[in-house]
Amino acid sequence: MGGVSPWIRKTKRRSWVVLSRQQCVDAVAAMSVKAFELVPAVERDLLMGDKARINIECIECCGKHLYVGTNDCFVHHFLLDEVPSPKGKLSYLVQKLLHKYLGLKKPVAELRAASALERLIVLCDGMVFLVDMVTLESVPSAAGGGVKIRGVIAFCVNENPVNGDPFCVEMAILSSKRRTVQIYMVHKDRVQLVKEVSTPEQPCALSLDGYFLCLALTTQYMILNYNTGASQDLFPYNSEERRPIVKRISREEFLLAAPGGLGMFANAEGVSQRAPVSWSESVIAAAVSFPYVVALDENFITIHSMLDQQLKQTLSFRDGHILQDFEGKVMLASTKAVYVLVPLPLEKQIQDLLASHRVEEALILTEGAQRNIPKDKFQVLHRRILQRAGFIQFGKLQFQEAKEHFRKGELDVRELISLYPLLLPASSSFTRFHPPLHEFADLNHLAQGDQEKVLRCKKFLISYLKEVRSTEVVNGCREDVDTALLKLYAEQDHDSLLDLLATENACVLADSVPWLEKYHKYFALGLLYHYNGQDSAALQVWTRVVDGDLQDSTRSDLFDYIVDFLCCCSNLDLVWKYADWALQKDSTKGVHIFIRRPSSKDQSELNPEEVITYLGNNKEALLLYLEYLVLEKKIQKEKFHSHLAVLYLERVMSLLSDSSTDEESMTRARERLQAFLRESNLYRVQFLLGKMENCEQLLLERATLHGKLEEHDKALHILVHKLRDFPSAEAFCVWASSSRDPAHRQRLFHLLLEVYLGGEPQAEAGGGVLEMAAVDLLNRHGEVFDAVRVLRVLPEGWSLQLLRPFLNRAIRATMHTRHTSQIAVGLAHSENVQLLHDRLKERKKPIFVSEKKGCHLCHNTFKEPDVVCLPGGVPVHTHCVAQRIKDSPTKRQLTNSSNHT
Repeated sequence: MGGVSPWIRKTKRRSWVVLSRQQCVDAVAAMSVKAFELVPAVERDLLMGDKARINIECIECCGKHLYVGTNDCFVHHFLLDEVPSPKGKLSYLVQKLLHKYLGLKKPVAELRAASALERLIVLCDGMVFLVDMVTLESVPSAAGGGVKIRGVIAFCVNENPVNGDPFCVEMAILSSKRRTVQIYMVHKDRVQLVKEVSTPEQPCALSLDGYFLCLALTTQYMILNYNTGASQDLFPYNSEERRPIVKRISREEFLLAAPGGLGMFANAEGVSQRAPVSWSESVIAAAVSFPYVVALDENFITIHSMLDQQLKQTLSFRDGHILQDFEGKVMLASTKAVYVLVPLPLEKQIQDLLASHRVEEALILTEGAQRNIPKDKFQVLHRRILQRAGFIQFGKLQFQEAKEHFRKGELDVRELISLYPLLLPASSSFTRFHPPLHEFADLNHLAQGDQEKVLRCKKFLISYLKEVRSTEVVNGCREDVDTALLKLYAEQDHDSLLDLLATENACVLADSVPWLEKYHKYFALGLLYHYNGQDSAALQVWTRVVDGDLQDSTRSDLFDYIVDFLCCCSNLDLVWKYADWALQKDSTKGVHIFIRRPSSKDQSELNPEEVITYLGNNKEALLLYLEYLVLEKKIQKEKFHSHLAVLYLERVMSLLSDSSTDEESMTRARERLQAFLRESNLYRVQFLLGKMENCEQLLLERATLHGKLEEHDKALHILVHKLRDFPSAEAFCVWASSSRDPAHRQRLFHLLLEVYLGGEPQAEAGGGVLEMAAVDLLNRHGEVFDAVRVLRVLPEGWSLQLLRPFLNRAIRATMHTRHTSQIAVGLAHSENVQLLHDRLKERKKPIFVSEKKGCHLCHNTFKEPDVVCLPGGVPVHTHCVAQRIKDSPTKRQLTNSSNHT
């Protein structure tokens, strides 16, 4: 690189720094990729034989036809045939067809093919003229003489013509005599000047696309629209210091040689939509073979990417002075020979980049090459490149980038799982992609014994599989994914193991069972059995854990879980089989198998009587189950109620017979018995009375049973004379009359008063206590009693002061009842007057009744003419109005009034 000027590279701060020669070499080595091969096309001997002074001045290629212009005014015509070798390398078989002397004794400066016209446009000795592409003979004009344009510095052909004639070529030329650009239409046998535009300076190089001219003037580049005359200055340069380069690279876009060794891109608006490439200061020519910019200087060919502006390849090439691209074929020439720069297949370039772990460059090249590859082929290639890139990033433990590449590349997730030994189920039919997407045998090969790397890779796989598990990526391989996840969860003691097994999954049972057993995940194993319809196996494993035969700390409440599981189990054989085990472990929890069983169409019902028979020897469980049937489900069966009452009674009597029973337990047991005796009406009262007949400690319960038999005198006798429990006696009267009419309550309270006032023949000393109880009863419940009747039975010696509260309440109650009755009578009288008034108003009006009309109260039709007319002339059935009067508030008040009214 002795003759190469220093290169320039753009830094992150967007400033330009000059690199030394060694830095340039190092940069090339670091970034090199083989994008092109230099293949000889026309060798010196074939072109000029032993004539040493003949030099190549210009070249033109049209399909297989190559035209070479030399300094001795000859045009040589060659035929190039591509010859691929067995190794895939390309060579050319060259055949010289013709050479022709043009007769001007000057070098041939420029050649351009117009294949539609079968003409070559030639610039030689300042003249542009046409020659036949086959014979190389000059083409005479239609008016006679040759077709010539004189005083031409340079010309170019419009590759994006605006004229719609396919047999006409548009051409722009630079005149040597004036600062103008002329636009010509070239026909088969004539040329026609159609436009001439002036420029501020003399142009020295040009390119044409559509209406847009890109010109290199003496001191600057500019864009000129020859149709409108609009122009746009681009950037300055000095034409005396270096040769300008103006190259059309695509529709309305040009490549220019800028100061500082930069290749600048500019579009028709004068805007650069691509970053510049940094090439040599002494670039002679440039060409584009997408996605690369090829530049030629005195000693080297440099190849830069248009996608990331990086230098990709450098080829040594001395004495080169021509570089052009012809319909995608890049050709260059020294003074003595012609070469073709053959691009390597993009896929090979990409694979080479990936082999060097240059992932970003490979992806940029892949995506940039999209327009040059058929859509279907590109999609396949792009996915494969993304997948390979993902594995490269995975190998570097750059998991976020790897995941993104895997996702975009639609990786078969089994490619990744297969790296982890034993994760794929034995039944999996997966085989790795060929050629391989990575260089790793397995995870151990990648980690090289580093357990931290292994752990990180496993955590990544867990997160990745969780993400893709619900996507289309796993279609067709759900079993492999779920089984791999289960194994990873079990090995890593991951919280999501139970979530996986408790929801829909496709874990392979044969592979999963040994793995769960290996890591003592027996609760999870039971869930897996259950999901696969093997509830018996699940219960067998779980019960062994509860019994201590297997160790698993996943759930400390596993026994409760088993009970709940049996509650919902539809297999009754399993329920009966494991209910006995549960009752032996904990009868109070085990009985929930029968109590919490949900009712549904899909759930088999248990016969309560069968359950009661089954629980017969387990008093505690039986008691809980009967409480569930009677108190919660409200089953109205005498058998169940009597059985529950007997169990309550036996429990109390058992506690009574145990001298070590604490008072709290006894109180709680008796309260449950007493509450049930009061609330239930279905048990066998006489049977229970017989069981507690000789138990003097259950007098309160006996009193309740007498009350159930309407033997209120016996009940009150027990409460007052045996228990001396006056509050309980009053509470008994309230309870026994709670669902009866007021008269019944009054009778009970009078009966209690009579018991108090009657005293006890055997215990005269207690008379004073009973009298005080009677006074308290009257003063507390005075409104219940018939005051007149009470006054008649009270002892004459009682003072009015003692009975003052009773008398006050009795008088208030009597007055209230009287006033209520008066109001009711008044309302009834008012209603009667109103009805009489309405009747007088309606008497003279006819009332129409038919089978089509309906009663206003019951909405049924009339079947007979007997009707009653409501106010407003509305006919109703006689029985309907009678019912209405019966239900009226006035009628109810009259019915409910006491005998004091």
